[in-house]
Amino acid sequence: MLLTIGGQVSAAPGVAVEPHEVKAWLTRIHNAANQRNFQGTFVVSSPGAMTSARISHFYDGTDQFERIEPLDGEARQVLRHNGVVHTVWPFDKVALIEQRDVVKSFPSLLQDADDQVADFYDVSLQPPERVAGRDANVLMLKPRDEFRYGYRLWTDKQSGLLLRAEILNALGETLETSAFSDVDIGVRAQPNMVLLPMRKLTGYRVVKPQLTPTRLEAEGWKLRKTVTGFRQLSCIRRPLDMLASADRTASSGQLIQAVFSDGITNVSLFIEPYNAERHPRPAITVVGATQALMSRQGDFWITVVGDVPKATLRAFYDAVDRTK
Repeated sequence: MLLTIGGQVSAAPGVAVEPHEVKAWLTRIHNAANQRNFQGTFVVSSPGAMTSARISHFYDGTDQFERIEPLDGEARQVLRHNGVVHTVWPFDKVALIEQRDVVKSFPSLLQDADDQVADFYDVSLQPPERVAGRDANVLMLKPRDEFRYGYRLWTDKQSGLLLRAEILNALGETLETSAFSDVDIGVRAQPNMVLLPMRKLTGYRVVKPQLTPTRLEAEGWKLRKTVTGFRQLSCIRRPLDMLASADRTASSGQLIQAVFSDGITNVSLFIEPYNAERHPRPAITVVGATQALMSRQGDFWITVVGDVPKATLRAFYDAVDRTK
């Protein structure tokens, strides 16, 4: 049985979504996060930890404006106008300004939807539920291999906006949840909520780190083999200390960062010069669904991090090879 939800055709609840329909679902989620006006509070929780933030997102037909204010920890604001991102610490009077790709954080968890997602996840439509007072469709994404986690996604029936996302391990246990506790969709666009504080930086120490596009091969590295389902999105060379002033950048050193994606989640590979004081011992750390593997390779320190199982981190680490 087929039904139409929000202008798209999909399988009935409890029935697998056909591969050719998966892209339509994910495209709707992706477009809603980028092309809808919304404001709300979202909470990210994992065993033993919880954080919350206030988000305002506006789209005027050509430009995106976003303001995120974490409600826990050190006071700061993240302000984004398209690809220009300001991170502002008002008490320290420091502003970090970067030109970078759109940040993938809740509710914009997905990359531009592509057909390969259905190759690595089985997608099914579950019975509808309510989240933050809104009717929601529920999608289940089950991985087909050991290199990725599962996902349960709640999307607003009317707009397609992602309202809640759970990351699940191989046993179906929830590792991390991101969800709106309240949200207003279709609010009036207020670009000045973002643009005015971006311009009011008098008295701030403004740091603009140089991010240089590059290739792993040009930096003397390669992956001996690709990790199933992941393709490279970007590779940059940037300062080790992003908040270092221009005269300190050279002394602090630089690192290479390559980002890979399977369409749903990202893995970041960092390569930097080994420093015995900064890199005491190899380690694997776990915070919610995010894991990081860190170890030395010759004169370099390799870090692989992402919302993926340890097998994925190990596969990336074992594939890294120095060519010169």
